[in-house]
Amino acid sequence: MKSRAYKPVAAFTLVLAIASGGRRLHAQSSDTKRQVKHMVAPQFPELAKKLNLTGTVRIEVTIGPDGIVKRSRILGGHPVLATEAEHAADKCTFEPGPKETTEIIEFKF
Repeated sequence: MKSRAYKPVAAFTLVLAIASGGRRLHAQSSDTKRQVKHMVAPQFPELAKKLNLTGTVRIEVTIGPDGIVKRSRILGGHPVLATEAEHAADKCTFEPGPKETTEIIEFKF
């Protein structure tokens, strides 16, 4: 029975991995899970390339009932990478829902 619960998560992760062009992205929620309609991959900053920076950036997004990101805030990650990740998170869209929800998106650079 447990393996059934992981199948949708695995499929969701696979879709995001393909859509992100190799960068690992995912959204998670502590409330009701909103399906990602369009995930935008962040641009890799030139400074990060020069400094050979890698890491994970966590962005909290507040999504309106219409599926549009209303607010975002950086929860963690290198500041050079976090700015681009936040810009990408602001452009993501989610499936409409009955109420405003909060999701956490992780961008792995």
